[in-house]
Amino acid sequence: MDLKPTKPLSGFIELLPVQQRCFDECARRMQSVLQTAGFARLDLPVIERAEVLTDKDNWDEIETQIFLFQKGDTRMGLRYDGTVGLARYVAGHLNDLVFPFRSYLFAKNYRGERPQKGRYREFYQLDLDVLGLGDLSQNYDAEIVAVLANAYESCREFIGGTNIRVGSRKFWDAFFEWQELTPSEARTAFILIDKKDKLDDFNGALREEIGDKANAIIKVFSDGYNAFLKKSVKLDSAIIGLDEFMAQLAALGIKNAKIDLGIMRGHAYYTGLVFEFFLDDFPSLGAVGGGGRYENLADKFSKTKIVGVGAAVGFSRTMVALLEDNAINLEKFENPIDVAVLVMGQEQTAYAMEILSQLRTAEIVAVPYLDAEKKFKNQMEFADKIKCKFSIIIGEDEVKNKELTVKNMASGEQQKMDIKTAIKYIK
Repeated sequence: MDLKPTKPLSGFIELLPVQQRCFDECARRMQSVLQTAGFARLDLPVIERAEVLTDKDNWDEIETQIFLFQKGDTRMGLRYDGTVGLARYVAGHLNDLVFPFRSYLFAKNYRGERPQKGRYREFYQLDLDVLGLGDLSQNYDAEIVAVLANAYESCREFIGGTNIRVGSRKFWDAFFEWQELTPSEARTAFILIDKKDKLDDFNGALREEIGDKANAIIKVFSDGYNAFLKKSVKLDSAIIGLDEFMAQLAALGIKNAKIDLGIMRGHAYYTGLVFEFFLDDFPSLGAVGGGGRYENLADKFSKTKIVGVGAAVGFSRTMVALLEDNAINLEKFENPIDVAVLVMGQEQTAYAMEILSQLRTAEIVAVPYLDAEKKFKNQMEFADKIKCKFSIIIGEDEVKNKELTVKNMASGEQQKMDIKTAIKYIK
C-alpha cells in the first residue's frame, strides 16, 4: 500500500512543540495587554455567507482570493480577515453594545492566493478596533497605537523592539486638493508615494507621471509637512492633527514613533491617520502590523454610520518567519515538564496514578511513563529526552512505605520523601 503524504498542503503552517510554545506565549502576552486595556475578545464564525464576504459586482475578483463552497442553496466562504465579520457583528448588535466599542479577534484566516514566504493560506491574525456611532475622537487613534505598541513590547524578549511610522491620508487628500491634482493624478501620486521606498528614482517617476505638480510633493519629503502650514484650511487641520497625535503618543509613553508620510495603506479604505509597525532587528520583514482610521465600517449592513480606528497584526507571518530563521532563542520553552513519573512495574501503577493526580492538583506539570514493564534504563532515557527537571521513581519499596524517590535531573541527586515534601521540593 502506498503511504499517504505527511507534509501539509502548501501555505499551511505546522510548528514543532517548542516553537508552538513560543508562538502561544507571545499570543497570550499580546492578548493580555489588550484585555487590560478593556478590549473585549470576540470569537466570530470562520464561515460567512458569500454575500457577506464580498459585493456581487466584484465577485470574480475576490473569488480567486477566498475559499468558496456551497451547501444546498447557500454559497459560503472562509473569512480572509477580521474586518468583514466585525462589521456584520456590530451592525447586528447595535442595540446590545456600548459605544465607543472596543474589541479584538485573535483568529485564523484563510486566503486562496498563491502561497509564498511570508504569505500563507491559513494564518493567525490579531485585529483590534475602537468603534463609534456617527463620529469618533482622534484621541482613540493615539490610544490604539499605544495599546498595540505595548502589546509588541510585551514580547520584546523574543522579537526585539519595534518602531512605528505614522502617515496621514487626510494630509495627502488636502495636499492634492490644494495642488489641484485631478482624480487620476491624485491616484497616480498615491500609488507612487506608497511605493516610494521601493523605487530607484521616486522623484523622476513622479515628475514623469504628473509633471511639475510633482515638485511640491517632493518638497514634502525634503522640507517636512510643517512647511505647508497656511496653505489651506484643510491642510492646516491635517498638519495640526499630526502634531497633536504625536504629542498624545508621547503622553501615553510611546517614544518609538515618527512621522513618515510615505506610509499610505489602503486607498479605498482608510481616511485619516495611518500607521505601520516594524521590527528593529528584522527590517527585511517589512511592516508586521498596521492600521488606521476608517469612516464607515458597516455601510453594507446598516444605515447607521460606524466610524472607527483599527489595526491588524500579521501574527503568523511574523512569528513563523522568525522561528524558521532561528531568530528566536527557544531555550525558555525547551523544558516545559517539571516531573516524569517512572513506574517500575505494573503492580505500582495504581499508586503512581495517585501521585500523578496530586502533582497536577498542585499545578506541577507531570508526565507519566506508563509502559511499566519497560526497563529502568528505557524509562530514564525518556525522562532525559523530555528534559524534565525531576523524575519520581516508584518501585515496590516506595509503594510499601508510601514514599517517593525524587531525582534531580540536573545534579543527579536522589532523595526519598513523602508526596507533600516532594511537592514543596519540586516547587
